[in-house]
Amino acid sequence: MDVSEPAIRVEGLVRSFGRTQALRGLDLEVPPGTVTALLGPNGAGKTTLVRILATLIRPDRGTARILGRDVVREAFAVRSLIGLTGQYAALDELLTGRENLRLIGRLAHLGERRARARAEDLLHLVGIAEAAGRPVTTYSGGMRRRLDIAAGLMGSPAVLVLDEPTTGLDPRGRIEVWELIESLVRQGTTLLLTTQHLEEADRLADAIAVIDRGRIVASGTDEELKRRVGGEVLEVRLADAGQASRARAALEPMAAGPVRVEGALVSVPVRHPSGAVVHAVRRLDAAAVEAEDVALRRPTLDDVFLVLTGHAAGADPEPDVWRVA
Repeated sequence: MDVSEPAIRVEGLVRSFGRTQALRGLDLEVPPGTVTALLGPNGAGKTTLVRILATLIRPDRGTARILGRDVVREAFAVRSLIGLTGQYAALDELLTGRENLRLIGRLAHLGERRARARAEDLLHLVGIAEAAGRPVTTYSGGMRRRLDIAAGLMGSPAVLVLDEPTTGLDPRGRIEVWELIESLVRQGTTLLLTTQHLEEADRLADAIAVIDRGRIVASGTDEELKRRVGGEVLEVRLADAGQASRARAALEPMAAGPVRVEGALVSVPVRHPSGAVVHAVRRLDAAAVEAEDVALRRPTLDDVFLVLTGHAAGADPEPDVWRVA
């Protein structure tokens, strides 16, 4: 293991599935001991990248290294350095939580004694030791994801990749997983977290890389990315959602980026917030649009994504190519 290397270094990565290009010259670097969130919608290329890093598929072009080890030429060594938790829990529901971890430990060649000891340590780490003797079929969604993350840690990986770890969870389950991830970060684990949840990236990541259509379109801390919007966001709540198109047309001359409309809420990034509320009210009044509320707020990552890509983070601009990979 080369500790002088970035934990993850990706350069010029290209991967196609038939005529569809999932990755188009993607570059990414993750420093050791940090959390990097790869933020993007379905179809952006997140899971294709994860599969390449985990040595499950090969890139068409470009290179990817885990702590200096090439994922193609040194795949066996890479597998000993990386842990992976996918979008859906890969657990045997008929076994108990403890039995699942011991089985994975034996598959990882830890030996019976080490597998038992490691399983007990991880059950306490992820906070499900009291339920370890119960079949997984009795676990809540949040408990399953905690156990799945523990499974990814069985081999004591230097780098842990979490591919949309809160997919399908209710709000309570998501918070449970977030708290677990935060505890792993405090212990110095290097994490690459893929997500399409802006709140998740904002809360957990040291750095965020925005991926869209197979390329990284921006990267930085959450505050650095928010500054890309260039100012504050004017929010207008309309009395009638049916007037949204007229409101958009009236406010677009003020906009520093794309105007977003969600039902009766119109969001407008503005570079010069001073006087923006009065100016907006006058424009809406001239267009005969009635507003219930007009206010300024700081930009969110959702605003950043819209400015950078021209569409919201929940959009699906391309097919889910990895599902047929």
